[in-house]
Amino acid sequence: MTMTDTATLKLQADTLFTRKRLTAFAFPAVILAYFAYIFFAFDIPGLSERVDLEHGKTLVSDTYSYKTHVTRDNRTAEVSIAVEGERKGTYPPGTAPDWVTLGDDTVIDLGRGNIVTFGPDIIRYNVKDYGTITARPGANGVQAVLPDGPVPDWISASKNRLSVTTDAGRLTITRNRTEVFRYSLGWELFFFTLDSPYHGMSFPDLVSRAFTGEAGAIFGDFWHNKMWRHSDVVWAIFETILMAFLGTMGAAIVALPLAFLAAKNFAPLMAIRFAARRLFDFFRGVDALIWTIILARAFGPGPLTGALAILITDTGSFGKMFSEALENVDAKQIEGIQSTGAKPLQRYRFGVIPQITPVLLSQILYFLESNTRSATIIGAITGGGIGLLLTQAMITQKDWEEVSYYIILIILMVMLMDWISGTLRRRLIKGGAAD
Repeated sequence: MTMTDTATLKLQADTLFTRKRLTAFAFPAVILAYFAYIFFAFDIPGLSERVDLEHGKTLVSDTYSYKTHVTRDNRTAEVSIAVEGERKGTYPPGTAPDWVTLGDDTVIDLGRGNIVTFGPDIIRYNVKDYGTITARPGANGVQAVLPDGPVPDWISASKNRLSVTTDAGRLTITRNRTEVFRYSLGWELFFFTLDSPYHGMSFPDLVSRAFTGEAGAIFGDFWHNKMWRHSDVVWAIFETILMAFLGTMGAAIVALPLAFLAAKNFAPLMAIRFAARRLFDFFRGVDALIWTIILARAFGPGPLTGALAILITDTGSFGKMFSEALENVDAKQIEGIQSTGAKPLQRYRFGVIPQITPVLLSQILYFLESNTRSATIIGAITGGGIGLLLTQAMITQKDWEEVSYYIILIILMVMLMDWISGTLRRRLIKGGAAD
């Protein structure tokens, strides 16, 4: 090798190493530039200005507590008390929780030394470590008098409105209405509503009543709870699971015969294989939510529409996976069945299906588990299942304890389906016992 050849090889090697070093730096640089673009394009620096921590704090507290509203009509001096401000949770006239004293002056003890008094004409709020706030609502607006000194941030006062927000509760006064609400831990009226004779009873008393012949009445009052709607919730969960089950199993039934048309060893004509595979691509290329919207316009809302959307999408996915499984079957087993004089359908039944059954069952059960989650979102669009109840509760932005209740039920439902799916996979595929 001459000196010229050596120099040429060295130059080529240096060029190659330089190109690789540039490539190694180029990919991280492109990714970094992309993240920098996202940082400014989505205005991440302005996120701190838009975030409302107080609103977030209130939202979180609503998930594990409830509000009792004490409302006074300033025109008639009539006082009403309702859990979450709902008619279904309204206390009967003349009754109130133990922290509200009804009378000519309605006294509301918010705890921690904070007391609100509804007088005939004047509203007083004694705030611990601050003083007494008085307000006279009327046709001329809200005439408020605050203690001397600067107005704190938790007081908002104008001519027509006074709002006082403390850790104990909130007071809002307008011309026509005065409202106080107080947070309490737990989900009030979850078991029994105010009109139930079992409301407020201790657990031992309920057990005693149940053993004396009132078990049916107790369960009936719980099951038909007008605020929490337990019967409707259970039916909605059943609809969600049914939606996922019908869609998944229907897709498997439709996809299996079509998969034979897409497998090379069962469909020798390329045109047939091409058409079958493109059909699968079309079905699974459109998301289930898009199919849901299309089918809802065609067939109307309902759980069946959601099941059809899942069926169409999963038919494409199952068809692709089943056809790949068919292409990997052992031909010797099929030949062995054929040597016995078996007909084509018998060869498929005893020579092909047993080989792909583990793959089929594994994928079907996995998709059933996944579609249970998807059916929650689809149900919100088609108007069925637990997804609809969750959406309705979120839209109101009032009863967020119901939102947390539905989310917990959805998590438990998914966990149950995961356990059932795993158990069936072990028993049907591996032949093992459940954990």
